[in-house]
Amino acid sequence: MKKTVSILLALTLLLTGAAALAEGTLRVGMECAYAPYNWTQADAGEFTVPIEGGAGYADGYDVQIAKTIAEGLGKELVIVKTEWDGLPPAVTSGAIDAIIAGMSPTEERKATLDFTDPYYLVDMVIVVKKDGPFAAATSLADFSGAALTAQLNTTHYDVIDQIAGVTKLPAMDTFPAMIVALRSGAIDGYIAERPGALADTTANPELTFVAFEQGKGFDVALEDTLISIGLNKGSELVAPINTVLAGLDQATRDQMMSDAISRQPLAQ
Repeated sequence: MKKTVSILLALTLLLTGAAALAEGTLRVGMECAYAPYNWTQADAGEFTVPIEGGAGYADGYDVQIAKTIAEGLGKELVIVKTEWDGLPPAVTSGAIDAIIAGMSPTEERKATLDFTDPYYLVDMVIVVKKDGPFAAATSLADFSGAALTAQLNTTHYDVIDQIAGVTKLPAMDTFPAMIVALRSGAIDGYIAERPGALADTTANPELTFVAFEQGKGFDVALEDTLISIGLNKGSELVAPINTVLAGLDQATRDQMMSDAISRQPLAQ
């Protein structure tokens, strides 16, 4: 009878997407190319995890969150380097157990994925020159007349329209390209999320960023400010992961992000 019950339980776990709970590893997918959330480096270090397939070592905020979760679940962490667009199909197919990659739980993504509670909260800021005319700005209204841009195909570029009197320049492909444009004076600033802005200004001390008090910044949907872990629909990992996340207070999360920013390769 006990054997029959065990078999039925195992079948139930498989049917509900909970097989990962019974396994000894936690396979986490991420780009390993989105500092300070995640990146690839050649050498092992105190904070790194080997990337599956011998593709180097992963580090970053997402990696540290993944390590904490794997430890909390009693599992061995495996980092699976995956292109951004390949992450959802990888988790729905069972190739990975979770997406920890700086992903926001948008309504569109919720149609095919389940998400945990947020593990980070971001806000949109504007990166400017430290000695430039907009460094002392405190509200969007202060950017009237500024020439701004953001990364192509992002919400960052769309929100520029919320600034009255702004000159909205063509979107750019990468953050390094925007940094070059800002340093050369081709633009007055670019829109970024706070962690990315912290990374950029750490690597480029002549730059700073303007953050906004409540009601003085961009009007964005709540889902665009949250970073959560993506799981297969019906996954039994949601509850146990949320339990682990509940044990991480905000000060600890902020310190983990600060440490990741200080470690990231300046070339990122």
